[in-house]
Amino acid sequence: MYNDIVSKKKKIAVIGLGYVGLPIALEFAKKVSVIGFDINKDRIRMMQNNTDPSGELDSSAFEGCDIEFTDSIEVLRQANFFIVAVPTPIDDHKLPDLKPLLGATRSIGQALKKGDYVVYESTVYPGCTEEDCIPVLEEISGLRFREDFKVGYSPERINPGDKEHTLTKITKVASGCDAESLDVIARVYEIVVKAGVFRASSIKVAEAAKIIENTQRDVNIALMNELSIIFNKMGINTYEVLEASGTKWNFLRFMPGLVGGHCIGVDPYYLTYKAQELGYHSQVINSGRYVNDSMGFYVAKQTVKKLIAMGKDLSKCKVLVMGATFKEDVEDIRNSKVTDVIHEFRSYGVNVDVIDPRANSDELKHEYGFELTPDPGHDYDAIVVAVNHKEYMGLTEADFMKMTQPEALIVDLKGILRGKIKQLKYWSL
Repeated sequence: MYNDIVSKKKKIAVIGLGYVGLPIALEFAKKVSVIGFDINKDRIRMMQNNTDPSGELDSSAFEGCDIEFTDSIEVLRQANFFIVAVPTPIDDHKLPDLKPLLGATRSIGQALKKGDYVVYESTVYPGCTEEDCIPVLEEISGLRFREDFKVGYSPERINPGDKEHTLTKITKVASGCDAESLDVIARVYEIVVKAGVFRASSIKVAEAAKIIENTQRDVNIALMNELSIIFNKMGINTYEVLEASGTKWNFLRFMPGLVGGHCIGVDPYYLTYKAQELGYHSQVINSGRYVNDSMGFYVAKQTVKKLIAMGKDLSKCKVLVMGATFKEDVEDIRNSKVTDVIHEFRSYGVNVDVIDPRANSDELKHEYGFELTPDPGHDYDAIVVAVNHKEYMGLTEADFMKMTQPEALIVDLKGILRGKIKQLKYWSL
């Protein structure tokens, strides 16, 4: 398999061409022959014209690539090594939603042939690949696992907006269903991953390794958020405390903030779901999730309390929220917790305008029911800097004063304005 891929006798197919799948597909396409498969026809058309629908890659990333973008199962059948990189979201009840994953699995099942490989990169709970996906592959293809086709798991580690820690520079964890498949899968990834490949002992170990990466970050950020609530009651600034604590060599440098997106705000629920299925109710992970999921409402309530303390009439207050994406310097609005802040403001009758240099207004309207404000005003009672886009990093107090009432509040969620606001009221986590 490896030799045939390197010599372009066989093709790699990447199923799901979003933030994770497209960079993988293009990186492989610089060295081998690739099929990029996605069910979204509009996205396929954009990629055929060297445009990344996610806005992460510029047109030069497509140059010199041996890749065919398609939504056709017939074209998909030309591949022999399938990489699955579709989203694994949660539903309204915070339970795993495997519909995209199993849908991609069914598509591969229609294209699967004897001797083929399937590697999953989507984040799942340990056991999902073998218990949920492989039976579908067998059912649709009519082939037998291990005898006719091999399966592995290699968790994605792509960080949207991060230009430093890119696919080729991050150690890749790989696993297979047996020793032979592990060796083949690892060698295939070594074609593009310069940082090397770590060979995990089993598929479940690789699945678990991925899901605890984000769970660990989630729990640590939850601790910082809880500390910020406590320190706020004490009248001290959390970022000043963290700056002091950070002088110790082994202090872990996590910061408070809104925890959204398609990874940290989602993946822990996959682990707690599986734990519950096995009869264990997770205490720490669920507590961390509760704290982080509550922060948007907390921010809005604290802002409202401060506006009332300033003698403001909430029904006449205008608030500007700067930033709507789930993190800085990306276009991605999936599971953005800024929306919790906005909806909570509106529940108090506060008038809210939202601006963001990266987000798409139509997508925000479709997903969350509000649009970006094309022409922000100059009489805001409060400005909430919710996302530290680079466009906001150089703003001064004078810039904010041009947009506010003479007496106004600046809410700085990430602490980027600490020490800069002297005349206006200031609060941060």
